[in-house]
Amino acid sequence: MSRFLQLHVLTEYPVSNPNRDDLGRPKSALIGGVPRQRISSQALKRAIRIHPAFTEALEGHLGSRTQRMGEQIIRHLTGLGAEADKAVTIAREIVPVFGAVEDKKEVDKVRTRQLAFISPEERQAAFDLAEKVLSGGDIAKDKKELAKQVMRTADGAIDIAMFGRMLADNPDLNRDAAVQVAHAVTVNRVLIEDDFYTAVDDLKKSNEDAGAGFVGEAGFGSGVYYLYVCVNRPLLVENLGGDRELAARGLDALVRAVSMAVPGGKINSYAHHARAKYILAEKGDGQPINLFGAFTVPVKGPDLIGEAVDKLTAERSAFEKAYGKSSSGERILHVGRNDASTLDEVATFAAEGV
Repeated sequence: MSRFLQLHVLTEYPVSNPNRDDLGRPKSALIGGVPRQRISSQALKRAIRIHPAFTEALEGHLGSRTQRMGEQIIRHLTGLGAEADKAVTIAREIVPVFGAVEDKKEVDKVRTRQLAFISPEERQAAFDLAEKVLSGGDIAKDKKELAKQVMRTADGAIDIAMFGRMLADNPDLNRDAAVQVAHAVTVNRVLIEDDFYTAVDDLKKSNEDAGAGFVGEAGFGSGVYYLYVCVNRPLLVENLGGDRELAARGLDALVRAVSMAVPGGKINSYAHHARAKYILAEKGDGQPINLFGAFTVPVKGPDLIGEAVDKLTAERSAFEKAYGKSSSGERILHVGRNDASTLDEVATFAAEGV
């Protein structure tokens, strides 16, 4: 099996603000002395995880990132006829395996302070343990032993296997991410502009003042984003407990979601429903390389996609000339090119050989 799958993706976003900073402005970066618009890795992974191309293909094999396992346990036990106070007590015994319990507010919900990434198998193990305690069974007093009763180092949660997790209190149960997702950054210069907008009061009478009911402003920009994704395929299989068939399904779904998933920031205002115009997928055992260096000097246009593809191809060829070819196979999707691969073909290529 080829160790690495790499995806180099170019997606053209219209005027939009898909990923905001703490001031509500589009996230940005200064590269090569030139301002760019940016979408964070976290926002992209979230968009991938919830995209129908991912969720529908992998139903039953997806984890949940949540603070609310306590509520899940309480609801499960009360559904079996347990008294609410008893259910809360049991939940408070089990939930610490997922993280420190928030004890300052809504203590009856037994929420954790941190988000924990929990697989379906771990969720069921927590329910089973809660039922055991409800029936009078013992529960491990040692926190690490308790964690071993519930948590897993490998199972069928494809998103945890791909994107990893960290449990500060139980580092032995951490999972290294098999999929690395870079921040997406525009290949072109982007100056964030301000949209001054007004909202009209529909019930204001015509003989009243002509002013708006509300005024505001929002930042926006547009450009072609380069996204780099690197998959360690053997690690993905390992994280899934050796389930190669599920790993292959996951890679197929990942490629499809990467091509279409966009963060939902201000999407009702800008409708930035975009799909990748170019995907270079390559497999091999050589050291992976993020090719954003092709765009340190920004693309100027007017054909942003065409120029970006040319610069990306030249950058890749230059590295191959200097270091030697590291990929053993590739597929290229290029919208508008008759000789390019389809998304189905790229997704199949990504999954083959696992």
